[in-house]
Amino acid sequence: MRFTISTPHGQQIKANITITGSKSESNRLLLLQALYSGIAIKNLSNADDVRVMQKGLLLKQGEVDIHHAGTAMRFLTAYFSTLEGADVVLTGSARMRERPIGILVEALRELGGQITYLENEGYPPLGIRGGTLTKSSISLPANVSSQYISALLLVAPSLEKGLTLNLEGQITSVPYIRMTLKLLEELGIATEFKGQQIRVFPQTHVEPKEVVVESDWSSASYFYSIIAMSEPGSEISLSSYKTDSLQGDSVLQQIFTDFGLETRFEGHTIRLIKVGPPKITHLDCNLTEAPDLAQTLAVSCFGLGISCTLSGLHTLKIKETDRLLALETEITKLGGQISTTKNALKLESRNTLNSGVCIDTYNDHRMAMAFAPLAMYTEICINDAGVVSKSYPDFWEDLKTLSFEIQEVS
Repeated sequence: MRFTISTPHGQQIKANITITGSKSESNRLLLLQALYSGIAIKNLSNADDVRVMQKGLLLKQGEVDIHHAGTAMRFLTAYFSTLEGADVVLTGSARMRERPIGILVEALRELGGQITYLENEGYPPLGIRGGTLTKSSISLPANVSSQYISALLLVAPSLEKGLTLNLEGQITSVPYIRMTLKLLEELGIATEFKGQQIRVFPQTHVEPKEVVVESDWSSASYFYSIIAMSEPGSEISLSSYKTDSLQGDSVLQQIFTDFGLETRFEGHTIRLIKVGPPKITHLDCNLTEAPDLAQTLAVSCFGLGISCTLSGLHTLKIKETDRLLALETEITKLGGQISTTKNALKLESRNTLNSGVCIDTYNDHRMAMAFAPLAMYTEICINDAGVVSKSYPDFWEDLKTLSFEIQEVS
């Protein structure tokens, strides 16, 4: 599916949009719901990643295919390891079979898990036999994907002695770890995070509870980008959000003030307002705690003619694609000057913006959504546009409410 996208130029944007629940919160809560009956979840994400997680949690035998869903791969690896009687093959797409999972597998093995590699050492697919994890303490490198850490923390309260996790080195993606711990605490499960050590105490039962999933801040970021590139006075209202968000990507509220935006909370709705031109000519931002904003920020800076240096991006090379390389390739096609290292990118302020360029998405939902706002300036083409269903299936329909003209082409 290939889309060409354009917009009527020089007009103000006014719109109200409801965004589905965070897939990060949704998948964490689904796993906890599988461990403890009585948990009801509202505003669950409608993303593909969440659907495959739901489907996987219903199985106990045979093959479980999570396609491109990295969160589901990590969380289900831990879940099936603790599920008595489980005997599954956990697999995914070709790209998923290239994404490392060895650190999590070795941690679970050390705790007593029975996991084997069915093809390449350190990578899916995995053969998992569920059983009792006998150990209650383990050490892990602190700079790994937070999903490895969260996978262990989520199953920890179901273990007989709980879990003590010692993190070695500089901890990255702390907001996602805190999100996991806060959700556990919301269910009455005791946790402790001091220095380099995290403890989750055992819990055999939780009281019945309804949990409301906050809408996804990563999805909101694309509308921040659109408003940043729009005429002053433009505004979009998004719901449903919380002032005390658990999501690290909520930091975009502060970052986008430099682009001339203001965020106003009205109950559980946020209003994004373009109040003036960008306040800066260069953005220097460490995204260690919010790496999923990298594509949105890089493209926003490119569109606005702002140079930027984005760092703290070492986890992006093992995402749906090598996101740093993908950004470098696609921004260069558009006429930008960009260079990347293993954990950072540097973008020069643009002198040109090539029109009619087709953006390759590399099986990565964020590539499609991050580049779409450039239609505010010129017609742009998105290859494999349906990839947005991974996290935000309604994205293209929501853009149409902003007067984006979207046509499918062969």
